[in-house]
Amino acid sequence: MKIKCLLVALLIVLQANSQSFGATVNVPSEKPAIVLAVFGTSHVAGLPGILDIFHAVEKAYPEVEVRLSFTSSIIRRIWRERRDDQVFLSSNPSVPTEVLMVKGPLATIADLQDEGYGYIILQPTHIAAAEEYADLSSYADAFNSIKTIKKRNMPLQKVVLGRPAFGVPGIEHEYHHDIERAARALADDVSQARKNGAALVYMGHGNDHFSTGGYVEFAEVMRHMYPEVHTYVSMVEGFPSTELLFREMAREKIEKVYLKPLMTVAGVHAKDDMAGDEADSLKSMLLAKGIEVEVDLHGLGENENFAAIFIANIKDAAQDNGLGL
Repeated sequence: MKIKCLLVALLIVLQANSQSFGATVNVPSEKPAIVLAVFGTSHVAGLPGILDIFHAVEKAYPEVEVRLSFTSSIIRRIWRERRDDQVFLSSNPSVPTEVLMVKGPLATIADLQDEGYGYIILQPTHIAAAEEYADLSSYADAFNSIKTIKKRNMPLQKVVLGRPAFGVPGIEHEYHHDIERAARALADDVSQARKNGAALVYMGHGNDHFSTGGYVEFAEVMRHMYPEVHTYVSMVEGFPSTELLFREMAREKIEKVYLKPLMTVAGVHAKDDMAGDEADSLKSMLLAKGIEVEVDLHGLGENENFAAIFIANIKDAAQDNGLGL
């Protein structure tokens, strides 16, 4: 923990030194700011899943500074390289400055600290509390563990971490209720699947290091909430697997599916792992089994009802810590 504290303190010092020499060091104020932590995407077509959430948060909290950050260093590097790519810029004039100049959560928080913001609400836009959320939690803990001799030298008052879409274990906000809220937000997907006479199949990212049990519970909630449509969930990594998906669909004799990403952004995983033309994509494997497939390549962030989940989680994080927005 001491090493983490030193690293965070060093980052703040370096960030401050990168400003002009005449800059004034600000004492942490009571001003809050919001940092949206998104995995990110290199696909321009996937940006609406990010920007729709970003703009919805700005609209919901017009008096609060809102910043965008990408947690993926690989994706941040891609966007840095594109800043000087005149061919790319001329071909993609709609890409906003917030994306071209995007930084990681730590650097974004350091910028806000240098500008005099005292409270940071760090809000993930991830689906579940897995690897990305664990990292963000470590960042917040590291900042909050810094103790200076004089209070006026504290870099920040506090970094507050919001919940992902499926919530986190705890008493204050039961994750079961968060999963039910997410299911309610996806009613339009069910309506479209029913209109098409198809089962609804979501593909999430998942991981091999943290439990993905929340996705299993989500699938069960969807089936209970919308019994008129068969709903299934499969992961790129982890459980529930495609093998389980195919077994369940064979048992129900499913012949047609409406396939959607269970991700805020329809990026590389949605385009390749879910809907790609390679033989190992979920779409190709479904087609190989004689199942008709209709693909919807829109991230959940483009659904205003789903984006509203993160707005509500920001409000909860603020209220839980006595902050007014």
